[in-house]
Amino acid sequence: MYRYDEFDHAFVSSRVEQFRDQVARRLSGELAEDAFKPLRLMNGVYLQLHAYMLRVAIPYGTLNARQMRMLAHIARKYDRGYGHFTTRQNIQYNWPKLSDTPDILAELASVEMHALQTSGNCIRNVTADHFAGAAADEVADPRPYAEILRQWSSVHPEFSFLPRKFKIAVTGAERDRAAIQVHDVGLHLKRNDQGEIGFAVYVGGGQGRTPMVAKKIRDFLPEADLLSYTTAIMRVYNLHGRRDNKYKARIKILVHETGTEELARQVEEEFAHLQGAELTLPEADIQAITAYFAPPALADRPEGWAQLAGWKKADEGFARWVQQNVQPHKHPDYGMVTISLKPIGGIPGDATDVQMEAIAAIAEEYAFDEIRISHEQNVILPHVALADLEPVYRALAAQGLATANAGLITDIIACPGLDYCALANARSIPVAQAISSRFGSAARQAEIGELKIKISGCINACGHHHVGHIGLLGVEKKGAELYQITLGGSADEHTSIGEIIGRGFEPEKVTDAVEKVVDTYLGLRLSKEETFLEAYRRVGPQPFKDALYGETAKAA
Repeated sequence: MYRYDEFDHAFVSSRVEQFRDQVARRLSGELAEDAFKPLRLMNGVYLQLHAYMLRVAIPYGTLNARQMRMLAHIARKYDRGYGHFTTRQNIQYNWPKLSDTPDILAELASVEMHALQTSGNCIRNVTADHFAGAAADEVADPRPYAEILRQWSSVHPEFSFLPRKFKIAVTGAERDRAAIQVHDVGLHLKRNDQGEIGFAVYVGGGQGRTPMVAKKIRDFLPEADLLSYTTAIMRVYNLHGRRDNKYKARIKILVHETGTEELARQVEEEFAHLQGAELTLPEADIQAITAYFAPPALADRPEGWAQLAGWKKADEGFARWVQQNVQPHKHPDYGMVTISLKPIGGIPGDATDVQMEAIAAIAEEYAFDEIRISHEQNVILPHVALADLEPVYRALAAQGLATANAGLITDIIACPGLDYCALANARSIPVAQAISSRFGSAARQAEIGELKIKISGCINACGHHHVGHIGLLGVEKKGAELYQITLGGSADEHTSIGEIIGRGFEPEKVTDAVEKVVDTYLGLRLSKEETFLEAYRRVGPQPFKDALYGETAKAA
């Protein structure tokens, strides 16, 4: 993984001291909240319903054991003993004291971490496939390019005050695990007919109150032109993006109102002035950054196959965990392990300080000191020998981290909702817990198969409900919480926005409604192999409307 150079160390440390002075002036009353707000947001500090919240960057979701231990230490010393991993591959602390935030940032800096650009109208944390560098279907590791974009965008003088926040995602496989088509810019690494590395470029995706799927504006961009072309996109957006209405300020609105062809023409025109100039990436620089992400030396461990078969036969729980939470690795003797942060009836994405320290220890002993955070709010060990899966499972199980539900109905994405967020209209966490408890049986989850539920407590869609196979949006109506159901969303290479099925459901009825949707799917699927999303796309919304609303749906 990337290591800070002298500039990084000096820059991050200076920002910490600058913020320390700003916090001191705020606490003394010298700075009013209105003046302090943009300064704290530049350092990842939000003011939520009950307390300040600090969002810490985990660039492209990659960290090591030392950094994970620091996150645990901060949770224990400065918060309430836990942190919340987010859909931006970051971590949030919900209860820090404002007076402590400079010390927290200083401690983060000591392990090459920070909170820069986790808020504000700037280029946010660049995200990537959580299996990057390990996946068997990968064309190339996307993280070196995410790191190049991170370095280029950090406190960029031209792009620090954009019309609105800006999100970039990079994937390196045909199977999109980074949700690139619901980002402002999505980059799909690929090879052309000559075997050269480049990118398909998507622009204008996003969720929120106006969900849109990104449009492809370049089928192949040579890797050397990555920064030149991205700069061209940013300049067109910075020039023409709306600043008079924050609800229409994202680049997706510009793409929609300008038209894909015209926007692509403007980007290409700007790119023509930049191509071949100082932003062109030298091959030596690409190779230098790529070297930081060289995979570990994986020794052949063929004995793992026989051991694995024996362990699975002896322990049904272990067998279920391997089937659901271990994915194929580039090296046949290894696997990629998903550590579910979705215990049955638990809070999605939360991890305690003790759990974080346990993950750090397991990563050091069994996973070459590599840890990833997924945008699905789970933790990944990307390189684990099959021969080590049994002791890894035992160590995880001892900490309540061996739930075998990756990709299943209880692997729910949820934002903090009204329990924490000042923007929320409804609670997300209790709804997620109720659904998880209702469907917690291992047998029932296996019968249902792959099904992604995503829950947002407001229209800002931090829980990605628009792209859930089943999406739940909390809304407020006449002072009461209601939950709108959307069906058929997806954030993979065939991205789709879910359809609103009908009127919302009260909190106490929403779990029953989800169960009706699931039972309807089970009754109409052609076989156990037909997933919920496949069945929905085959039959459309009507059977589900009929199940939820009966005669009212037919009349409508």
